[in-house]
Amino acid sequence: MLKIKNVVLASLMSALFVTGVGAAELKVGYVNTQRIFRDAPAAQKAAKKLESEFSKRDQDLQRMAKQLQGMQENLEKNSLTMAETDRRTKEKEFGELSREFQRRQREFREDLNLRQNEENAAVIEKANRAIKQIAETEKYDLILQDVVWVSPRLDITERVIKSLSEAK
Repeated sequence: MLKIKNVVLASLMSALFVTGVGAAELKVGYVNTQRIFRDAPAAQKAAKKLESEFSKRDQDLQRMAKQLQGMQENLEKNSLTMAETDRRTKEKEFGELSREFQRRQREFREDLNLRQNEENAAVIEKANRAIKQIAETEKYDLILQDVVWVSPRLDITERVIKSLSEAK
């Protein structure tokens, strides 16, 4: 995948030079997507929204985990002194609760991942609009995202975050 990106970037750069855009005239910018997700107001708002949306389920899972831990400790501590039928009953209850916990935990992770992806897509959409506006306003020829290394003088991430702050 990285090789493909490098080939595309090299092709784009060579196309720009072939069409007459000289190195001195080429205006390039860079946006750090991770900073957008961490620092942009829209991303912070989305994170708070997700936290409030999923906090009750998370607390329920934590309570269930503590209950399972207590049941396991009780079984380990008292299994030798329990009647065989009581021990089996407790082990069965523990197994059922453990499976229910795992099911709920898996559903929680799937739902959270789905919602995070939805919220991230909305943030990226807003950021891309801001990037396009900055590119057009400030006459950039090329704006890159997610590269291995870039000179700090090309980094326009702060301008994008500021633009997103103003667009609330």
